[in-house]
Amino acid sequence: MAQVEATTERIVAADAETVFDALADYSGTREKLLPEHFSEYEVREGGDGEGTLVHWKLQATSKRVRDCLLEVGEPSDGELVERDRNSSMVTTWRVTPAGEGKSRVVVTTTWTGAGGIGGFFERTFAPKGLGRIYDAMLVKLASEVEK
Repeated sequence: MAQVEATTERIVAADAETVFDALADYSGTREKLLPEHFSEYEVREGGDGEGTLVHWKLQATSKRVRDCLLEVGEPSDGELVERDRNSSMVTTWRVTPAGEGKSRVVVTTTWTGAGGIGGFFERTFAPKGLGRIYDAMLVKLASEVEK
């Protein structure tokens, strides 16, 4: 079983602190950023960055729905890490300055993929599909913080 990784990034016209605060605001802003692939969003503990426990269902394809229960950590400045209690999936959000009044947001999700032919298709297609989902989320993030 191989590690599968999907990475997406975007430059946002807002300072890094504003962008990070929006991403870390699970009890407010974060839900507004989710595209239609997410459902049953619920903050179960905390709500602002480190120590938050959040639930959602992620429908990556018409047949594949992941029930996610994520623990949020902030291991370093500008970094949010969401670890799924229900799987090997880990999503890391990194926000760094990218020039005056701009930020670079990089989101990387990794998980242990299936073996065999199913694993081949997962490694081939899942990163692209997840990339599209996070692209949509980053578009919503940009429109939220660039107001």
